Amino acid sequence: MTGLLYFIVIILANTVGAISGMGGGVIIKPVLDFIGAHSVAAISFYSTVAVFTMSIVSTARQAKSGAKLNWKIIGWLSFGAVLGGVLGNVTFEWLLNLLKNDQLVQLIQIGLTIVTLVFAFLYTKYGWVNYHLNHVLWYLSCGLILGFLASLLGIGGGPINVSLMMLMFTFPIKEATIYSICTIFFSQLAKLMTIATTTGFGRYDLTILFFVISAAIIGGLLGAKANNLLSEEKVTLVFQAVILLVLVINLYNGYKIF
Repeated sequence: MTGLLYFIVIILANTVGAISGMGGGVIIKPVLDFIGAHSVAAISFYSTVAVFTMSIVSTARQAKSGAKLNWKIIGWLSFGAVLGGVLGNVTFEWLLNLLKNDQLVQLIQIGLTIVTLVFAFLYTKYGWVNYHLNHVLWYLSCGLILGFLASLLGIGGGPINVSLMMLMFTFPIKEATIYSICTIFFSQLAKLMTIATTTGFGRYDLTILFFVISAAIIGGLLGAKANNLLSEEKVTLVFQAVILLVLVINLYNGYKIF
């Protein structure tokens, strides 16, 4: 029953995540927290696998459809995302060991996620100033920040990816979503490799991955197709609607812990 529930949540989340560039984890993580069937570490792991799978499918679909990609930008963003992903997972495990309290760690994740949600919504709503940054160090720094937050929060990428890229590099939202998904791939790859070489996968129920991976593939395909069909304005509306939905879920989850 839990596997089927996860399957439905991940299909819906990854479809929207691929459209908006959020990666799906920003929806998956709080919804699985709400369901409460697994520990905070397990939920972060399942969310990571789902978003990682979606990013592979979505990027391949976008490339096949002829989307124009600047591989220099992707390379530096991704390199930063890998470093950030490793650092974020190390910080996550450090918090678990330091606090010895799943709910407290979850509360920290919720608080930081809410901050990124509010920033992303206000930025896309009011169109704050854009900067035309194009030095490789800016791409590296952006990837580092995004990879760190994605891994630490267990959300795969989240709304801050798209907003920060639009702010720093003046990308249109649809272009930012594509680069966001590419960055998500590398940050989540780094997190999975870090888990494999440190704590290992033995503490997770790996049978759940059958539902997680199959749902992520379906969601990635549907989302990439929808992204190609929708206009910039429609993608922005989807982006903002999802932010508000996830903000409500996170606020409720935080209220439950208190």
